[in-house]
Amino acid sequence: MDTATAAPNENITYTPIKPLVGSTVEGIDLAAPLSEEAFAELRRQMCDRGVLILKNQDMTPAEQIAFSKRFGELEHHVLQDLCLPGHPEIFVVSNIIEDGKKIGAYDGSRIYHIDCAYLEKPSMGSVFYCLEHPEEGGQTVAINLAAVYEALDDDMKKFLEGRTVVRDYVWHYERNHADRTPLTPEQRAKTPPIEHPAVVSHPETGKNILFIDAMYCRRFGDMSEEDSRPIFKELMDFADQDQFKVVHTWTVGDVMIWDNRGSVHKRLPFDLEGTRRRMHRTTVMGERPAFNG
Repeated sequence: MDTATAAPNENITYTPIKPLVGSTVEGIDLAAPLSEEAFAELRRQMCDRGVLILKNQDMTPAEQIAFSKRFGELEHHVLQDLCLPGHPEIFVVSNIIEDGKKIGAYDGSRIYHIDCAYLEKPSMGSVFYCLEHPEEGGQTVAINLAAVYEALDDDMKKFLEGRTVVRDYVWHYERNHADRTPLTPEQRAKTPPIEHPAVVSHPETGKNILFIDAMYCRRFGDMSEEDSRPIFKELMDFADQDQFKVVHTWTVGDVMIWDNRGSVHKRLPFDLEGTRRRMHRTTVMGERPAFNG
């Protein structure tokens, strides 16, 4: 069938962005019906490539939620005051202020992180939809952590073997979000420090993954914070190499789908005061990460 006249979702193509990470997806409309076979291939590509870029999408909040639920049950973020009114599944990421109130998470995501990795069961993945965006800055950088782990030298792999990492959401929040409303006792109780393996196995591909991020990791389970943090920096500096990452420049209607179990991401700077950026994120619940050897 001619691509130009093909019906939505009948001729979907995947084009790698880099050899080790990312693909663009063409011929897809997330607001239109998507067969089980087509969705299974989309999921497989996400797992293998770490991140997918889909352009020219037009979704209502209900359509974004419906599509995202095909991956699994959706998270209700602990910061419900930053979610879309009437849609607790949609976490708003924005610098926009309306009636003196910030409508979403303001100036976050500047540090490489894995969504909800501070929970016992970190998220499986996210669907990130662009509704408003400045002409300059604000790009999203995503790194394939399976490719990073494979490239580590044997000494570092041996060091990481069997080690755990302690993530601490409250510690991160209080160090980096003085501009936000303080966490309530209930929110703090929902996000105690959590310990996960430093290397995990992807539950679908079987690949081993460096399960480290720069935002929530406080220390290795058997080491002090002082001794741990230089090693975290060394690992993230190694991961932040061109061959492991994609840098996406946003236009309105773009959607990024990332596999949270095998990637890490961050947002680049932009003019917070003089431009508007508004993104809707749905986040799919995951399972407790494990290393299978």
